Amino acid sequence: MNNAVAGFSKLSKKEKINWIANEYFSAPEEALSIIRNYWNSDEKLQQLHDEFIENTITNLYIPLGVAPNFLINGKYKTIPMAIEESSVVAAASKAAKFWATRGGFKATIIDTEKIGQVHFTFNGDAEKLQSFFEQIKSKFFSDTQSITKNMQERGGGILDIHLKDKRNLLENYFQLHASFETKDSMGANFINSCLEQFATTLKEEFHHSDLFSEEDTLTVIMSILSNYVPNCLVRAEVSCPIEDLVEKHITNPQEFAERFVQAVQIAEVEPFRAVTHNKGIMNGVDAVVLATGNDFRAVEAGVHAYASKNGQYASLSHAKIENGIFTFWLEIPLALGTVGGLTSLHPLVKLCLEILEKPSARELMEITAVAGLAQNFAALRSLTTTGIQEGHMKMHLNNIINQFEATDEERHLIKVHFKKNTVSHSAVVEFIESLRKQNK
Repeated sequence: MNNAVAGFSKLSKKEKINWIANEYFSAPEEALSIIRNYWNSDEKLQQLHDEFIENTITNLYIPLGVAPNFLINGKYKTIPMAIEESSVVAAASKAAKFWATRGGFKATIIDTEKIGQVHFTFNGDAEKLQSFFEQIKSKFFSDTQSITKNMQERGGGILDIHLKDKRNLLENYFQLHASFETKDSMGANFINSCLEQFATTLKEEFHHSDLFSEEDTLTVIMSILSNYVPNCLVRAEVSCPIEDLVEKHITNPQEFAERFVQAVQIAEVEPFRAVTHNKGIMNGVDAVVLATGNDFRAVEAGVHAYASKNGQYASLSHAKIENGIFTFWLEIPLALGTVGGLTSLHPLVKLCLEILEKPSARELMEITAVAGLAQNFAALRSLTTTGIQEGHMKMHLNNIINQFEATDEERHLIKVHFKKNTVSHSAVVEFIESLRKQNK
């Protein structure tokens, strides 16, 4: 980049793209062609996508697949998954099929509480502040009535508000710590609107209170929801008699179950393993969160914070053998919505929710947790039996073939060859080169 650009946001879409093409590419027309090739041919649909964010130049496509045969609480579901990583959808589908004949997945909502906070400083007598808070607490509810009316009609709203003294962490630091029920919406805008009104009420009431002297000061720093939702929890579980675990790669089910439990235990005590272990869970979770138009960054942040809740980062899933029964489960916080945001705007998000038979937010929490557990089971089954690379590299084969722009004939010969041979990037490259030498 040679120069800074002034007023970029005010440029038209065409001007922005032309600037990027000319500024960063030696062949601007080639760059322009790539950008335009990913535009939607439907102009209205493209405009819809353009307006999701700022400075839009084109679309970055992520494959949308489906994993069928998920038996969840006695009902079959086909789960849409948006993800670019090979083998994730295949692994989820395989795990779904495995457990469908062994009782399926059980999912339970533990709680759906969301959190928001008003962060402020107070210089004065903390006991007076507590007394003041108790006097005005009802005002927080009444002053937000216009915001909460519709949510209350749906069974949601503000659950409770607490004053928290955090001076042990920062000088003069206090919080209004509020809990919410947002029903089928994720609730970010609702919560933030309530919090900003709490802040206004707090400042106004403080200004008019006769409890404080002129030396007492209160300053609101910020009002914002928290993506850490340890009380917005869902549990997903599978279990069966150990002997029912038998399949192609599990000929000794007792040995498999014991090794599987040990693999989970390692992730429970070893953070280096736990991070990769939980990443596997999030392969399934994020794919569903993306497909349904939810905020995967918020989910990721909350889930990983929850994995550290006991002071050390640890596995989100757990396994045990008890009285001849193998049980594998996880509990994760998931703040999801099925109304609002992209759920009512993005055509493919609406389609995905249709595939899921228009779930409530609670049902979507269950489905998403199950996808995470299925993905984790598939990964651990591979790790404790054949190894992770065999299946993963076979699924990755297409990416390598596409990278080298193989012809239809080469593609066929490559796939035949690697049905019986180990797939690695170097092995595929070597085989392609040998094919091309033969054909010269």
